[in-house]
Amino acid sequence: MEPLIFFAVIWLLWLISSRSWKRRFVLPLAIIGLLYLFITSPIMLALASQGLTFAIPQDSGENADAIVILGRGESLRSPRVDLGNELWQQKRAPKIFVSGMLDAQEIATHLKQKGVPHFKISGESCSQSTEENAQFTTALLYPQGIQKILLVTDVPHMLRSQILFQSYGFKVIPRMIPLPVQWSNNKQLKAVLREYAALIHYQWNGYLRNRTQEEIVNPSEKVSDRLKNWNCRINI
Repeated sequence: MEPLIFFAVIWLLWLISSRSWKRRFVLPLAIIGLLYLFITSPIMLALASQGLTFAIPQDSGENADAIVILGRGESLRSPRVDLGNELWQQKRAPKIFVSGMLDAQEIATHLKQKGVPHFKISGESCSQSTEENAQFTTALLYPQGIQKILLVTDVPHMLRSQILFQSYGFKVIPRMIPLPVQWSNNKQLKAVLREYAALIHYQWNGYLRNRTQEEIVNPSEKVSDRLKNWNCRINI
């Protein structure tokens, strides 16, 4: 409805405006409006999403050492639980690890309610960013000899997550979930464009570089302190 109203106003302005007003104001306004409609259209969303996913490999079907589920907020929590449980039921990995300050405990609880044994679920609620997801997951899983993971997150978030976890030495099998269908096109596009900005930010700050073996084996002081003082390990 909004595009129709916009073009009706433009058409009315075109009819009543002088030639100079058409050239100076109405035509530029129409062009800006067309650009906005294209940028916020489903076509733009599809193109932007494709840019984040074209290089991500399909699930090979091979088993892993653990299923790692990254939290991304309450509205994205339920499909993560469902996919994590599905992978567990398929016996794709012997344990599930959940990561994220606001989501890990809730996801772990819901997995248990779906029938995943509590002693097969662990995680951390220390991390406040994707970079920290990788840091804390490495600190807790690397000493257990876990090297290959099934990584569960949403479609826009997967590329950044995959690169980060690979930079910490994990072999990653990506498993993506779509954004909620009830989200508007603009809300989905905002999430996608945010990932482009995050990728630039992470690359600029060196977060995507490959870590040395020393960095992988010995967590930073920040990670060690939080694990010790925040009581943020998840054990169901």
